[in-house]
Amino acid sequence: MACPICHTRKPKRFCPAEGEKICSICCGTAREVTIDCPSDCPYLIAARRYEREHRQPVPADQLPFPEVRIAGGSIEQYEELIVLLSRAVSQAAREIRAVDDDAVAALTAMAETYRTLGAGIYYEHPPEALLAREIYAGLAKAVADLKQAQTQRAGFASLKDGDIFLVLVFLLRVGKTETNGRSRSRAFLDFLRSWVPAEKPATEPNRIVTA
Repeated sequence: MACPICHTRKPKRFCPAEGEKICSICCGTAREVTIDCPSDCPYLIAARRYEREHRQPVPADQLPFPEVRIAGGSIEQYEELIVLLSRAVSQAAREIRAVDDDAVAALTAMAETYRTLGAGIYYEHPPEALLAREIYAGLAKAVADLKQAQTQRAGFASLKDGDIFLVLVFLLRVGKTETNGRSRSRAFLDFLRSWVPAEKPATEPNRIVTA
């Protein structure tokens, strides 16, 4: 009995996406490329762990918006906004089965929008791709809801467009680090879901790790 993908090698690993056993080589080469791997696949989890342990730092000039400087520790003051946007991205993506590329496209488009707002110009940059546009809409709604909630808090400082832009850049840099570049990767999205739970515990605050 041969692997149903290569039709050559002996199948040894059960693939939950394919619903049958495939060979280890096809598992490694087709993973998150032609196979839409579920996040709880043990082989996917092991592969991501290995990649994380051997990950090299992203060069500064390859970071999203490399001209933007985020000082160490300064991002912690935006914890509420980081949690809000992270949750908005992960929830919207989950509903439509989006991948990392869709999330990154939405965050990039939103960052471009807020960069122009910071210059005093209103010009939206929604992404063209449908799934990315859906995530973009979720981000826009989350920000609008937060701004409305802030207006109802007596003495609470209003959210600045520059703050939103900075957090979007920060999340894009997290995405650059966490995704693996495969076309069907959800490594970044799965990271956001583990980093910022869907339901924030009432007795334990979120702790944003910036290192």
